[in-house]
Amino acid sequence: MTALMETITLQSTGAAVEDVQQRLAVLGLLSENDIDGNFGDITARAVRAFCRQNGLEETDEVDERVWSALVDATFRLGDRTLYLRMPYFHGQDVKELQQALGALGFACGPIDGIFGAYTELALRKFQMNLGLPSDGIAGAYTYSAIRNLHHSWEGKVVTHETIHLGFARAASVLERNALCLFGTNDFTRSVASRMSNLALATNPASKILSADSLLVKPDESMLLVHIVVPEDTTQSNIPRVSFDSENSLALRLLTAIEAVEQNHPQRIGLELPGTVWEDAGAGRSAQHYAITLLDALCTALARREMKNEGR
Repeated sequence: MTALMETITLQSTGAAVEDVQQRLAVLGLLSENDIDGNFGDITARAVRAFCRQNGLEETDEVDERVWSALVDATFRLGDRTLYLRMPYFHGQDVKELQQALGALGFACGPIDGIFGAYTELALRKFQMNLGLPSDGIAGAYTYSAIRNLHHSWEGKVVTHETIHLGFARAASVLERNALCLFGTNDFTRSVASRMSNLALATNPASKILSADSLLVKPDESMLLVHIVVPEDTTQSNIPRVSFDSENSLALRLLTAIEAVEQNHPQRIGLELPGTVWEDAGAGRSAQHYAITLLDALCTALARREMKNEGR
């Protein structure tokens, strides 16, 4: 049933009625045993309940307004390819996508089930974060990546609060996780070196080290963290986490780290917004980024440990 040519009312029969009943059953408002193609009192009660739940004027008829709302409510994540268009895509699948993105740290505005510009931007950042083509199109590869991360977002409340672990509480995390930090220009190498120095100052047994401080070549057990600036387009095929929102940086780092757990080598990119923080000089800017990035990394690694312990 792709369009309603006429309103479905009591005593209507046929494929259109059965389609309505199947959608009501998906929503838990009708029993599978009541899907018979006959629009009787039981189906009418289910339609009224659906209207109440969705803020529609209560009715026991299915007109185009009710049908459109039913279709929206019964789309599920992955049912169709989503992208920015006019009119906007809308429906439960969009709401599920927004919920997943928000819980993973990619804010897309209100969870309203409308695929608008904010949702597309959040989707592009998520794709870049996982090393996927950043085209803003939710298709098979994107849905597969979201499903693989289901334990990180299903049932989670979208939060915009900043949660910092703090270096003192990160001491044990630093010695349990082997990371090699490196940059490819003077500024990003300085950030990597400062992060390593901060980690070692917090815990002399830290395994979070810059490439310059390593005495041997990093082995496959180390997570390679490439610190870059926007104009650096090398290694564009690896997950690349943007610094832009500090509030959700740890969440987005966790998403990227989990995405490469089975890779050899494990490698992610950390993109700074530039080489200047506010109006600070190079040294102060590098120190600010080093502190913020190390804090977020420690928080992400601690969360991964807690999740792994809970499985």
